[in-house]
Amino acid sequence: METEGVNVATTAVDDDPSVRHLLDRLGVIEARVHAEVTRRRADGADPDDRFRGLYVSDARVDQLFETGPLEPITDDPDTAAWLVEAERDADENEAAGARLRLRGLRHAFGLDPLDVELLLVALAPDLDQRFEPLYGYLNDDVSLRRATVGMALQLCGASMASGRGRARLGSAGPLVRAGLLTIEAPERPMLTRSLRVPDRVVAHLLGDDTPDAALSGCEVDPVGVADPVADHLARALQAGATFGYLVDHRGAGAAATAVAALTASDRSAITLDLSQVPTDADLVALALAAGREARLRDAGLVAGPVDVLVDGRDDGIRAFADTQGTVLLYGAAGWDPTWSTDVPVVLAAERISDEVQADLWSTALGGELADGVDPVATTAQFRLTPGQIRRAATAARQQARASGRPITDADVQRGARSQNAAGLQRLARRVEPTARWDDLIVPAEIGGQLRELASRWRHRDQVLEDWAMGRGAARGRGVSALFAGGSGTGKTLASEVIAGELGLDLYLVDLSTVVDKYIGETSKNLERIFDEADRVNGVLLFDEADALFGKRSAVSDAKDRHANVEVAFLLQRMETFDGVAILTTNLAANLDDAFMRRLDAIVDFPSPDEHQRQRLWRAKLQPELPQADDVDVELLADRFRMSGSEIRNVVVSAAYRAADEERPVTMEDLVRATIREHRKIGRQLSSADLGEFRYLLEAPST
Repeated sequence: METEGVNVATTAVDDDPSVRHLLDRLGVIEARVHAEVTRRRADGADPDDRFRGLYVSDARVDQLFETGPLEPITDDPDTAAWLVEAERDADENEAAGARLRLRGLRHAFGLDPLDVELLLVALAPDLDQRFEPLYGYLNDDVSLRRATVGMALQLCGASMASGRGRARLGSAGPLVRAGLLTIEAPERPMLTRSLRVPDRVVAHLLGDDTPDAALSGCEVDPVGVADPVADHLARALQAGATFGYLVDHRGAGAAATAVAALTASDRSAITLDLSQVPTDADLVALALAAGREARLRDAGLVAGPVDVLVDGRDDGIRAFADTQGTVLLYGAAGWDPTWSTDVPVVLAAERISDEVQADLWSTALGGELADGVDPVATTAQFRLTPGQIRRAATAARQQARASGRPITDADVQRGARSQNAAGLQRLARRVEPTARWDDLIVPAEIGGQLRELASRWRHRDQVLEDWAMGRGAARGRGVSALFAGGSGTGKTLASEVIAGELGLDLYLVDLSTVVDKYIGETSKNLERIFDEADRVNGVLLFDEADALFGKRSAVSDAKDRHANVEVAFLLQRMETFDGVAILTTNLAANLDDAFMRRLDAIVDFPSPDEHQRQRLWRAKLQPELPQADDVDVELLADRFRMSGSEIRNVVVSAAYRAADEERPVTMEDLVRATIREHRKIGRQLSSADLGEFRYLLEAPST
C-alpha cells in the first residue's frame, strides 16, 4: 500500500493486524501532512530560513494578509484510495477473528469518524517522532511540536470555524470527557492549544494491557459472590442500566455482589478500594482514569466505599458517579441524589452466608488446613468481605508455610486480624491482646457478665438476622457496654480479655486526639473514630468516658447548648455503631442517663476483697521473681486494701529494689513499696496497719 510522499513502515508489525491497521490509518495522516507542507512551500514560505518559527517577519505578515484563513485539507484520490484499502483490510482481519484496537476503541467510547481522525492526528507524534518537526513546521512555531486544535481540524477536513468540529474537542466532547485526549495550555486561544493522547491510551492501541499507573494502590483483585441481589442487579444491567449503587452494611460484601452482577452480564470488572486512596489525591483525575481503564478493558467499574469521600470530598463521589460506561458504587450510607444527575439502581447488599464463606475459605486455603480447623467458626466474630477473606487466607497460608506446618486456627485468626485498616491507629492506640480469663481476678458474677458480653458479639448474626430479633430495630448491630468501678479494679484488663477472647484487636481512644476546645470539633473527631472503627474488626475502648459522654446540663449560654448538641449526637452515633464499644468510668453517675439506656451491659467492678487480693498478690509475684521465704501473701492481702494495679506497682517497685541489691524480694521490700504507693495516692497507713513493720514509717529510705 503506497502513495506518493508517504513512507509508513509496517514490516515490523506485519504479524499484528491491530497495530498494522493503526499505522495504515496513520499513513493517511502523513499523506495529509505532506500535502499541507507542499502547499505551504508553494505559498512562498522560505524553507531555508534558519529562524523560521522563532519570529514573524514582515514578509510573513504580508503573506498572512494575502493568503487568508487556512482551508481544510481534502484527500487526493491516492490518499482516499489508501483509506478505503486500509479499512477493507481491517474488515477482512476482523472477519478472520482479529481484534483491532482502534475499531474497538471507537465502539467502546462511541466515537464518530471525525473523532477517530482527530485522535489519530494527536497520536501521530507518539508513534512516529518525524511528526514532531513536521507539526512544528505547520504550526510555524518550533515549540509547538504536537498537533494543535486548529491543525487537527484542518488535517481532518474540518473548518476551523466549524462549531461541530470544535465541539468534538471541547470538554463535553467524547474524546476529552472520556480521557482519550487532553487539551493543554488552556490560557492560549483554542486553535493553538496542544493535543496530547495519554500514555495509557497509546499503550492500549499498541497492544499493552498494563493497568493505568494512576490506579496502583487502590485497584484490588475482583472477587464475585452470586446472591439474589447480584441476580437482581444483573437483570438491571442486561436491561440497559449503566449506573448502580449498593448499600453496604459491614460484612455484606457489596463489591463482590457488584462483580458477580457484571460477570452474569458477561462483563469483567475493575474494582477500586477508595479507602486506599491518599487524602491529597486528585479524585476527579482518578475517576477519569478509572472510567477510561474500564472501557479500554470492556469492563464495568466497581468503586467504594464512597463514605470515605463524603467529608469535604463530595466532588470525588460526583466524579465517579458521572463517569461514562457501566459504574457500580457502594457505601454504608444511603444514596444522596446530589451526588449525580443520573438516577442509579439502588439495592441493599446482603450479608455473606456461612456457606459462601466456607466456599471462599476452602478455595483460598485448599488442602493446607490442619485437622479440625474450621475457618468460618474461627472467624465468626469478624465481619469480612470476600476480598478480605481471600487476603486473610493468603496471610494465614504464608504464616503456616514459614513455620513448616499446616494452617491452624491461630493462623486463620491472625490472617483475619491483618485485614484491619491502619486508619484507626492514627486516632486510637492499637493493643494486641495478650491477657486471658485466668489473668482477670474478679467476682464470679462479674466474670459471667463479661463472658455473656463476648457471647453477644459472637452470636449477633444468628440472633438479629436468622432469628429476626433485629427486625424493625433502628439501632445498629453492634455491642456496647459500660465498665464502672474504681481505678485499678480491672476495667481495662477486662476489655483486653474480651478482645482476646474474640480474637480482635483492642483500640484505646486517646482523649487528647478527641477533645477540642473549639465548638463542634469534638463531635467531628469522634465521628472520624467511629467511621474508622466501622471499617475494622476490633474492640473500641473509651477510657474515662465521662469526659466525653457526660450529662447534659441546663442551657445557660451558647457553650452549654453546643455541649448538649454534642452529647445528643454521640448518643445517636453510639446507637448506630456496628462494632464493639466499651466505655469505662470511675463514676457511672457522671454519665448521661440516655447512654445508660442504650448500653447492652453495665458491669460494676468492685474493689477486690481479701480473697481476691490474695489471688492478685500471687498473680503479680511471678514464679520467675526471686522471693525470700518471709514473703507472706495472706498478711499483705489482709492488712492492705489495694486494687490490682496498685498491687502490681508495689511488686514492680520492690523488684527493682531487690535487683539493685542483687538479692531476692523480701517482705520488707514489699511493705516499703506499699507505704510509698499509699503516699503517692494520698492515703496514709497507721502503725496499727503496719504491725511489726511500723518501724518502716520512720525509715529514711522510705
